[in-house]
Amino acid sequence: MREIDVKTISDAVRNLCIDANLVLSPEMQSKIAAAKETEESPLARSIIDQLIENMQIAKEDRIPICQDTGMAVFFVELGQDVHITGGDLSAAINDGVKRGYTEGYLRKSVVGDPLIRENTKDNTPAIIHYDIVPGDGLKITITPKGFGSENMSVLKMLKPADGVEGVKEVVIDAAKNAGPNACPPFVIGVGIGGDFELVAKLAKKALTREPGSRNPFPHIAALEEELLEKINSLGIGPAGLGGSTTALAVNIETYPTHIAGLPVAVNMCCHVDRHKTIEI
Repeated sequence: MREIDVKTISDAVRNLCIDANLVLSPEMQSKIAAAKETEESPLARSIIDQLIENMQIAKEDRIPICQDTGMAVFFVELGQDVHITGGDLSAAINDGVKRGYTEGYLRKSVVGDPLIRENTKDNTPAIIHYDIVPGDGLKITITPKGFGSENMSVLKMLKPADGVEGVKEVVIDAAKNAGPNACPPFVIGVGIGGDFELVAKLAKKALTREPGSRNPFPHIAALEEELLEKINSLGIGPAGLGGSTTALAVNIETYPTHIAGLPVAVNMCCHVDRHKTIEI
């Protein structure tokens, strides 16, 4: 049995919060740079240039890529042979969020009650998804989620008869309705299957995949490609001002479902698809 102290976890989460908000992954940076080379609209290319410049300034000056530093969402894979010592795992993660957002001078965007709406002043509590996995490792992935794009997300409980064409319609309509409000070019996370609550988690987890990666199931990978092409033909473009770069990636995650259901969730994300992983 391997032991991991909560202070180690809190320290790691603090750094994750700061790093994820200041520097995009190399894969995301490369994807945005590549989009400029294929974009035909001069205005759209100019906007992509501004996005690239913004990322560079954030990295060099150690300031957030976007002023909305998001609600802290975590995917945690906890090895079944790990024993957490010195305290509670969820409390340690939230302590790391508190320190990261306070010491990193990141915007605090969480209200403690959804109706009273008083700010918690430290961006806690985080949203934490746990999976128990074999082994003695601890893997923590953060995806700080801004709500300009989050608010444009969609969940539909389709019927099996709606089939793949129904799924396509939900995803494409979500992109159309998001328009400039979700700060395109988008990264679009899609969940298919499971049930009402799991399908939304699948869509959110899909955003932690790097752009250009493909679902291991060939028919789902083909659907990702088809949807990306169709969404980029909508003409929304960077900042919603036209062009062929409406989306950088469509990532789909699936799960078995009930014979009477076909749940679909679309989690919209702006071009700042922030995520970072650490293994302890």
